[in-house]
Amino acid sequence: MTGPAQIQIMGPVRVVRAEREVRIGGARERAVLASLVLDANRVVSVDRLIGAVWGGEPPASARSQVAICVSRLRRALSAVDLDKAVETASPGYLMRLDEHAADWPRFGSLTARAAAKAAAGDRLTAVALLREALDLWRGVPFEDLPGLRIEAHRLHEARLDAVETCAELELDLGRHDRIVAELSAVVAEQPLRERLRAQLMLAQYRSGRRAEALRTYQDARRVLVEQIGLEPGPELRVLHERILRDAPTLAPSPAAGNPVPAEAPATASAVPTASTVPTASTASAVPAVPTVPTVAAAAAVPAVSFAAPSTVPSQLPRQPVPFAGRRQQLRILDDALADRPDAPGTMVLWGPADVGKTALALRWAHERAEWFPHGQLYADLRDPQGSPVLASTVLDRFLHALGVPPQSVPGDLAEKVTLYRSVVARRKLLVVLDDAADSHQVVPLLPGCADCRVLVTSRDPLTDLVVRLGARRSPVGPLQPGESWELLSLLLGEDWVGQRQRDAQRITGLSGGNPLLLRRAATADVEPAPATGPWRAGA
Repeated sequence: MTGPAQIQIMGPVRVVRAEREVRIGGARERAVLASLVLDANRVVSVDRLIGAVWGGEPPASARSQVAICVSRLRRALSAVDLDKAVETASPGYLMRLDEHAADWPRFGSLTARAAAKAAAGDRLTAVALLREALDLWRGVPFEDLPGLRIEAHRLHEARLDAVETCAELELDLGRHDRIVAELSAVVAEQPLRERLRAQLMLAQYRSGRRAEALRTYQDARRVLVEQIGLEPGPELRVLHERILRDAPTLAPSPAAGNPVPAEAPATASAVPTASTVPTASTASAVPAVPTVPTVAAAAAVPAVSFAAPSTVPSQLPRQPVPFAGRRQQLRILDDALADRPDAPGTMVLWGPADVGKTALALRWAHERAEWFPHGQLYADLRDPQGSPVLASTVLDRFLHALGVPPQSVPGDLAEKVTLYRSVVARRKLLVVLDDAADSHQVVPLLPGCADCRVLVTSRDPLTDLVVRLGARRSPVGPLQPGESWELLSLLLGEDWVGQRQRDAQRITGLSGGNPLLLRRAATADVEPAPATGPWRAGA
């Protein structure tokens, strides 16, 4: 075999060269290879690979078995000169690939170039690049790899985003008649995707198929009411009303459409029907192509939303003050929850009770509130008696805060999760989950989009979130001696601490770095600070 090899994960995982498949081993090797390609050129931890291979129940020998899988994978890849692409890098492995060596990096490069072309006004080239990217999909990914179900969902969402963007650009170019069949197929796959429905309705109407456009709306309404108990959102409703009265705004823009060459017929791959696509761990989120607001302009309403535009949830409790120390952990939170495609997006602060996990989480959340213009959701995951709160109960509260009427909230937990993730999609939102009991309680409360960020505190390390979902974890321990001294100075005033150093040392020593014990000692066992101090115990 000659020619360059390509690793394909946008469908069944395989390695091909000159159209011939190279055997790479069994399901374990394929799971490891897919995980490394999803996070190409980034280190993938052994824990992540264990989750990809075995899910939530790995054997005791999992780490050594992963090493064996990697060794076998290198041997198999040596046949196509890719064995050196897999490097050992603490705390796991790294696969160095350029965009032509694997379909997933190629997809990301093509969509990024399409974004640049669309932003520059070159929509014809943007569409061509998106079609080329969508041509890479070959079927449902990871069907036989249960440890990668979440990654498969992310691939699926990235594909649908690209499909919607391509359709929007096609509509703006006046190619509505070319995309009706493709959009119909994708809507059949994704009946709850309202943006796709709106694009199909507009394409049908502009193609002279008004009755079909109205039938598409009725089908959407029936499915939404039957499956999740909701009426169509405002975008679909207004578009339907304007189709009924043949509103002039539904006509294509006169500027739309660079003429379409006859020798460039649309292909079925323009909007492929295989359900798959990429956004690895939070990592490889595909760059969004700036879309032309064709459907939104026709409907003249914002995207689907249950809350009024002015409704921004701000549920963070007041942060404990004063606050001292934890500077390194605040930097870790900045890195893990930053607005970057390669940021984990979910952070777990874990440690013993009363060590200051909640105070740290609230400190960071308040300081970074401007990162989340669509608001902050907060839930204490234990009731006053200390028992875990049901995820269903928390979802009820979140949906209400997001503007969903109580009568529109379904009773079934799975349907609530679907509705919650639909409502928060494309919002820059922070979700703080305080004092989680275990991973099972947390998973239903995680948004499904790459724009939201989640901060969890727990006494449990929540290993399943780290292994299966790629969350980052940071232990929270006692305050360092200098931090304890700093907190006591803030509580009682620097003058008091300077004058009573022996008492101050006794208090910080007895507290053992526990901030709650230190606060209690400062308020109960110490004389009030002089009036010159910034705060007086017991005042």
